[in-house]
Amino acid sequence: MAAQILDFPASFTPITTNPTYPLRILLPSKPLSLRVSSHKPFPSICLRRPDYILNHISDRNNVRIFDTTLGDGDQPPKEKLDIARQLAKLGVDIIEAGFPALSEADLEAVKLIAQEVGNVAGEDGHVPVICGLARCNKNDIDRAWEAVKDAKFPRVHTFIATSEIHMKYKLKMSKEQVVEKARSMVAYARSLGCDDVEFSPEDAGRSEREFLYEILGEVIKAGATTLNIPDTVGYNWPREFGHLIADIKSNTPGIENVIISTHCQNDLGLSTANTLEGAYNGARQLEVTINGIGERAGNASLEEVVMTLKCKGELLGGLYTGINTRHIVMASKMVEEYSGLQVQPHKAIVGANAFAHESGIHQDGMLKNKSTYEITSPEDIGLFRSSESGLTLGKLRYSVFLISLGFDIDGRELTDDDLIALVSDEVFQPKVVWKFGDVQVYTIFIS
Repeated sequence: MAAQILDFPASFTPITTNPTYPLRILLPSKPLSLRVSSHKPFPSICLRRPDYILNHISDRNNVRIFDTTLGDGDQPPKEKLDIARQLAKLGVDIIEAGFPALSEADLEAVKLIAQEVGNVAGEDGHVPVICGLARCNKNDIDRAWEAVKDAKFPRVHTFIATSEIHMKYKLKMSKEQVVEKARSMVAYARSLGCDDVEFSPEDAGRSEREFLYEILGEVIKAGATTLNIPDTVGYNWPREFGHLIADIKSNTPGIENVIISTHCQNDLGLSTANTLEGAYNGARQLEVTINGIGERAGNASLEEVVMTLKCKGELLGGLYTGINTRHIVMASKMVEEYSGLQVQPHKAIVGANAFAHESGIHQDGMLKNKSTYEITSPEDIGLFRSSESGLTLGKLRYSVFLISLGFDIDGRELTDDDLIALVSDEVFQPKVVWKFGDVQVYTIFIS
């Protein structure tokens, strides 16, 4: 089939001027070559993600992004739905919408997301997989399947611990019992009509290698389509975790028939590095959360993992994601507002200081060429700063502007954060169900 030629008009606005990947886009079943008709630098365009296949990715360089913000967060149903919609707009491949067995509210929230987000195509035609989390027992799996079954691409994610310490003290089960439980529950999920089953050996980072190969091989035979390898307590370091993924890929029977995934906690501050090392060694699904929220020190951060792949994908073997990075800032602000977990100013990618330049030496470099101190553009993540040069110009600029409009602000200095807070309060206001009108108090004195 002859390649189609796409001419961009001269008015085309590039997303970024730093192309990372070859100039190739794959539309469904049609290769597409590109030619630019303007003199502007060619934009970096993410290669189109392959069509979704349960246990296989047709392009070995494509990495699926599995977001578990809703699984690790604690939001009301409406807020969960809002976040899920933003994750879909962001281009997340799989949304773990919650733990349906936890409560009726969680069950209904996941069901709502499956129906309203799991059946709607985005601008690029992408429909996310909607996943429900379940322990290895029939009740959990029943409720997870009930919650997600109405999605176009439903998935059940079931797990059981495999480390010696967890099996002995938490589960009080032998290795043989754990293997049988895992095998039978994956088979049970498949028997319900769920063709897409993910299995996680909890605390894999501290589990015996040979035991991991055995249990993973058994769940593959039972019908698992994705094997997630969690560093549940953030114990591993990058080389160690990379070797774990490589060893599983080399020694697990039937591994060629499934996707290998990672889920890295941040207890030692290594979750992003471990996740990337896992991808480098063969994992093609990466489990992350917005702003890195999660249990204890949190999870691998979606924005850090995705932007590192965007900046360093070639060095990692040409890896790329289907994420539309221009929606990162809005997702970050929404999760921050709804969760109440404030992002620290120096947080990579989305922190308030991530693209601020106050040092005189840095400002001089920025005025001459932004790439002297910025390895990626803030516009790449949807951040449009008020100062084109990227310099921090002081706290008086908004105050002077508001005074010029006639507002009396009593000399208060306003910052970017003040304005963001004002807008966030308006945009992310929860629906008012009831409000206090007034009250009358009567006091009767009895002598």
